Amino acid sequence: MTPTHLEAARETYRKIAGNISKIMLGQEAAIRHLLAALAAGGHVLLEDFPGTGKTTLAKALARSIDAHFKRLQFTPDLLPSDILGVSVFDQRDQQFHFHEGPVFTNILLADEINRASPRTQSALLEAMGEGQVSVEGERRNLSELFFVIATENPVEFRGTYPLPEAQMDRFAMQFTLGYVTPEQEVAILSAQEHNHPLELLGAVATLADVLALKRAVEAVRISPELKRYTVDLVSATRTAPSVQLGASPRASIALMKTAQAMALYEGLEFVTPEQIQKLAVPVIAHRLVLEPQARFSGVTQRGVVEDTLKKLPVPA
Repeated sequence: MTPTHLEAARETYRKIAGNISKIMLGQEAAIRHLLAALAAGGHVLLEDFPGTGKTTLAKALARSIDAHFKRLQFTPDLLPSDILGVSVFDQRDQQFHFHEGPVFTNILLADEINRASPRTQSALLEAMGEGQVSVEGERRNLSELFFVIATENPVEFRGTYPLPEAQMDRFAMQFTLGYVTPEQEVAILSAQEHNHPLELLGAVATLADVLALKRAVEAVRISPELKRYTVDLVSATRTAPSVQLGASPRASIALMKTAQAMALYEGLEFVTPEQIQKLAVPVIAHRLVLEPQARFSGVTQRGVVEDTLKKLPVPA
């Protein structure tokens, strides 16, 4: 890929980030993480308190790209067919016709994903992992750009189901937005005094631009030493004290690809250790399963990754 193509992709990346930042004030880090996952071909889980802007962030991304967007509200009575689709008998021609579910889109917002049963949650496993779904014995391919943004509320437990480890492993990143500063919150009040700024947000990139961005990310170089650093970092979680289940090789792949995306955004043609270190927590932490006694003693998934980063030598 030529420097011209890389620069064009970088410009697409920055235009989308700038457009979203008009709505998501004070959330620059979250926007960079979201777009890194998008450009790397991964998916994102947003876990935060109600009202922090999780759904708004997803909608702002969808409006910034001229692509298909669908929102699915997960509820306890939601069925796998409500996600994937179902065949309906047509009296006119006496045949069954498949009606596509919300998963057949470019950007899917799975809102409050932990409110659905594990059976329903598992309907997304094949879609997120392989870009296809198997319905009624037939394989159906999804769009070349298929990006899932799932949200969940960490403080609600009634009527919710924990996401299984296999589901968590399908998310390239998990991160929070957090509360903004009082000054930024005042600016949000002013912006929404008469209407929501989302209503005025237009697209700044096409589907073709985003696909070109994904190809450009693959062209960002990463040295063998940094690949080994990535693998050593992920592998160290498997033997870390207090960890019952460490991160899988899928975490290594996600960390490498998101680091390539972040390097592109920062104007580099190669990955540095800094990008890997910045992304280690959002890429790895949610995949770890801690020992029960460790959780009660105050050990956190984030803390395990941060301790691993401190102990692991950085390539020169």
